[in-house]
Parts: sequence; structure tokens; C-alpha cells
Amino acid sequence: MRPARLIDPRLTGTDRLAVVLVAHGSRDPRAAAATEALARAVRRARPGWDVRASYLDHAGPRPLDVLAALPGRRAVVVPLLLTNAYHGRVDLPAVLSAAAGLPVSVTLAAGLGPAPAVIEGLLRRLPAERLDAVVLAAAGTRDPAARTTIEGAAGALSARLGVPCAVSYASAAPPLPGAAVDLLRAAGARRIGVAAYFLAPGRLYDLAARSALEAGAVAVAEPLADAPEIARLVAARVDEGLAGVLAFGSAA
Repeated sequence: MRPARLIDPRLTGTDRLAVVLVAHGSRDPRAAAATEALARAVRRARPGWDVRASYLDHAGPRPLDVLAALPGRRAVVVPLLLTNAYHGRVDLPAVLSAAAGLPVSVTLAAGLGPAPAVIEGLLRRLPAERLDAVVLAAAGTRDPAARTTIEGAAGALSARLGVPCAVSYASAAPPLPGAAVDLLRAAGARRIGVAAYFLAPGRLYDLAARSALEAGAVAVAEPLADAPEIARLVAARVDEGLAGVLAFGSAA
């Protein structure tokens, strides 16, 4: 059953719900462009929301600056994170702690991964041509729990496609995408595609793509960015966060 609309889309001004998307951030302008494209997709899906993008690093504006510009408002912060690694465990709680002193009511929504919608988005971005193996390329993390999330996504992709799916990382942990392609070729695969466990392009996405193509991958998918599945997932995370606040208030 679809969640109830908790905010009247006819509301305007200070009555409108503010949705603050929080992305990792990058020096590469393509990353901010992808995040803004996702923000526009969420606005189209939920025109009653005031959807704003923010960034933890490199680009601006910062989440705290966006929240400070919303006095008297209710805001839901949505982490645009595909794992609960350092940014989810350390950076975001620090932002929420600092926001406690602002005249704005802030709710933290859950991050995006893992979720079935992410798998659907990965499938959408893969080339339509027949593949006999897939490499799931991620930015990379030293966090074992985050790597477990990515491994789970690879397993789900493999089950959906009916072909092997190997995990790879552009940094922080082996193997590189090219090495994962080599392993699959050694096992007999010939048409190997790369699914991108990235929300936006940037240096690490480029490194992953180059590594895989040089090893013989036939195609590399674009990052998830504003895929319809991701926009719907953001909206669902906001609904879930608001529903949790209402349920907590009823129980208090």
C-alpha cells in the first residue's frame, strides 16, 4: 500500500516541507549537476515540497547552511548515500547535532542503500545488449559493513540477470574493476558489462570506467543520478521519516 501524503501539496512559503538532499560532494562539476538533476526529479514527483541540494564536501552549499536558511520550517534531511560508511556514521550525525541549535525542525531520513529501488536503477542503467557477466563498480570503502552492502547488491544483480556479478572498487579496497573483469574472463565470460554503484560521476567513477574498459569490458553504465527509481526512493524515504515522527509523537 502506498504511504499517505503527509503534506498538502497546495501549501506554500513557510508551510511547505523542506527536503534537504545531502550528497557527498566533489570538485567535479558533473557531480553537482547530477545531484541537481535528482533534486529536480523529486520536485516533479512531489511539487508541494521545497527540495534543495547540499554537499558534505568540496561543493556548496553545506547542509547546515541550507538548514539555517529555513527558520520556522520543518525539514527532512535525506542522505544521498548508498552505504552507511563514514559519511553516514560520522559526518551526518555531526550536521544534525549542529542543527539542533537552529530554529528549524529537522528529521533525518534513512539513506538510499541498500534498497530494491537501487537494484532497479542499476538494471535500468545497464546496456540492453546481452551480457554473460557483470562487474559492480563502487567508489570503495574500508568499512566492512559498507562492503557487505555492496556485496549484497552484487548478489541481487546476479540473481536478477542470471549471470555472475563480481564486486570491484575504484579505491580503498581490492579488486579494481579491471581486475574483476580479468577474473570473470578467466572464468569464461566474454561479454562483461559494468554496473555503476555511483550516484554521480567524478574522478573515482572515471577511474572505475577506465580500468574496466582497458581490461576488455564491453560497456560501462552511467551513474544512477536521476534515475526514476532513485527519485521515487528519495520520496519514499521522506514519507517514512515523517511517518516515524508522527508515530513517535502518538506514542509519547
